[in-house]
Amino acid sequence: MQLIIAIVRDEDAGQVAEALKSNGHMLTRFNTTSGFLMMGNATLLIGVEDSRVDDVLDIIRANCHPRTEFAPPPLTERPRGFPPISPEAVQEVEVGRAVVFILDVKRCERL
Repeated sequence: MQLIIAIVRDEDAGQVAEALKSNGHMLTRFNTTSGFLMMGNATLLIGVEDSRVDDVLDIIRANCHPRTEFAPPPLTERPRGFPPISPEAVQEVEVGRAVVFILDVKRCERL
């Protein structure tokens, strides 16, 4: 058995969860926030038999879409004597898709 931990964007989370459920996968979803852009995510915990891991990954891949966002510039307060950061410091970054961890489960019990 494997535990899949999938971190997906809020915009994709509902679609991913529904697709997983409609394919017979059980999951737990909780809301999280990214550390880089401080944007909303959902973390999905999915317990799955080894033979179904690729099925789960295919579903996640099919339902998580990349997007372009603007990363905010660093704080504008600078130490005395340093010029402020210019608005050109804003960078366009690709976000979305998913980050997935797959862990071996030694034992699982439903109580």
